[in-house]
Amino acid sequence: MSFLFETPTEPWILPRGTFPSRRKISHVVFDFDGTLSLLRQGWPETMLSMFLELLPAKADESELRRELHTEILNFNGRQTIHQMNRFAERVAERGGNHESGKSYLKEYSRRLRIGLDQRIERLKTAKYRNDEYLVFASRAFLEFLRGKGIHLVLLSGTLEAYVREEAELLGIADYFERGIFGGDEDPTRFSKEAVFDQILAEDRIHGGALLSFGDGPVEIRAAAERGGLSVAVASDELNNGSGNIDPTKRDVLVDAGAHAVIPDYRNALELVKAIQGE
Repeated sequence: MSFLFETPTEPWILPRGTFPSRRKISHVVFDFDGTLSLLRQGWPETMLSMFLELLPAKADESELRRELHTEILNFNGRQTIHQMNRFAERVAERGGNHESGKSYLKEYSRRLRIGLDQRIERLKTAKYRNDEYLVFASRAFLEFLRGKGIHLVLLSGTLEAYVREEAELLGIADYFERGIFGGDEDPTRFSKEAVFDQILAEDRIHGGALLSFGDGPVEIRAAAERGGLSVAVASDELNNGSGNIDPTKRDVLVDAGAHAVIPDYRNALELVKAIQGE
């Protein structure tokens, strides 16, 4: 299974031509999976493969793979049950004997954990450096932001217990002194939008002090709608450090309101300096 990737000619893509200047960025919010962590690398391909396998066939399927892939990415940032519920609807629309979203989630989680558990074991046995499973140049960027006194927040739709455990294994948990927020077993009790609002209210800041990095439309849209700036991380997860941009991710995230698109963090220091007019 393969998708086309593009190498940007500039350090970052500015889909709206310019990036607004914000001299007083005080808080930076990061998504986790795909934005910093690669422990779940290839999850869209795992999900797509399962959907293609279990979806009842129709006569003309020439656009099905692309359609499903785009829809999967459009749900990225929300808890996975939402993608599974939508897939259950698709099965029903085709007249299949569909199971519940929870049943599909159980099977997807089983498939995903095969690779995930292997990577976690590698980290635990110290056979691989922590940075093998971080998006390229993440650690240097986190160090840079912390050195500037910026408050860092980790926000993920993955269950919070997993986010905390995996952030510790990757050696990045300590960067997020402002907080680590993750999903709940009951998806009605968690939303990224609510966490954004909580941070703004508790820290008494306005959206102009907020910068968000993510690979899902939820965190991109949430920051932009609150007056913050959003950077889309459209990384080539299976070839970490390639510098290539996933064009499907890019399009989905630009549609969600991203102000800039990057393949990884190789030029992120310069991007933040440009935002702050340095």
